[in-house]
Amino acid sequence: MDLEKRAKGEVWVFAEQEEGRLGDVPRELLGKGRELADRLGVPLAAVLMGYGVECLAKDLFEAGADRVHLVEDPGLKVFRGKAYRHAFVELVKECAPQIVIFGATHMGRDLGPAVASALRCGLTADCTDLQIADYTDPKTKETFPSILQQIRPAFGGNIIATIVNPRHWPQMATVREGVMKPLDPKPGRTGDLVRHGARLDGVDIPVEVLEIVRRHSSVNLKGARIIVAGGAGVGSKENFKTLFALADAIGGAVGASRAAVDLGYCEHERQIGQTGVTVRPALFISCGISGAVQHLAGMQDSAKIIAINTDRDAPIFKIAHYGIVGDLNTVVPKLIKAIKGKAQ
Repeated sequence: MDLEKRAKGEVWVFAEQEEGRLGDVPRELLGKGRELADRLGVPLAAVLMGYGVECLAKDLFEAGADRVHLVEDPGLKVFRGKAYRHAFVELVKECAPQIVIFGATHMGRDLGPAVASALRCGLTADCTDLQIADYTDPKTKETFPSILQQIRPAFGGNIIATIVNPRHWPQMATVREGVMKPLDPKPGRTGDLVRHGARLDGVDIPVEVLEIVRRHSSVNLKGARIIVAGGAGVGSKENFKTLFALADAIGGAVGASRAAVDLGYCEHERQIGQTGVTVRPALFISCGISGAVQHLAGMQDSAKIIAINTDRDAPIFKIAHYGIVGDLNTVVPKLIKAIKGKAQ
């Protein structure tokens, strides 16, 4: 595709849905997609695939989409990788978007790479940010205007890498849940609904879904208004019980840094940071967390941050609104006592 034509292509967001319901991820991606599309001066479109899901287009328009590409077919009623991949690839060939974004969910991590492989273009997985900027090849000195900068942690989260794919389009990425902010919905906002066929005739789909069994997580850090999080400084799995007691006293949830999870103090589903979930609670209480950049990226947008650490020079204090220099095993029990005392 020539540069002039591809530069006019839309920015696409895969509007993942299950059983006729949109999750938070499509709305998060539309928030970032709106920024990218405005920067490029092109429409923002959502790709909605399934069967009997046209009603969801209204939510996508209100969440920021200018256009919804609707692909409905009985073969897409439940997610099956080969069916979705074939339909998506045919849609890309027809419409020629310049950027395609998937959520780094189970579905997105399955579909995104499969589509990229079929189209023989690149894909950067688990991005934590996306930006638009010019890129100059350091070897050939060739300049590519307005290229997608795909930003993600690398080498176990120890560095932040910026990845570009200037020669093979569309530019594609999967984005971690919770790192992008959705726009405030605009009730009544409308856009263009474009219907497409799935073109599944003659496609051999080897998987038949007989039953869907779900195991729902008991931890919902993204939805928690108060989070008490512990790091390596908590000292042991036994000491983490004190954090659960504090969370219980104030109606919060318990999170952890990667160091605490790696040490076995807490389960992985509670991990906060670049290699965990991103949270924005009203109150974040950090206990024994030094404040490595990888962890800060997952919680620094909290409305209020209280940090408890024995090291007064710990990086966490630079972003904390209130800091307590002290042993958390002494401070936290006192907090619990004070909170319960006021409740009585």
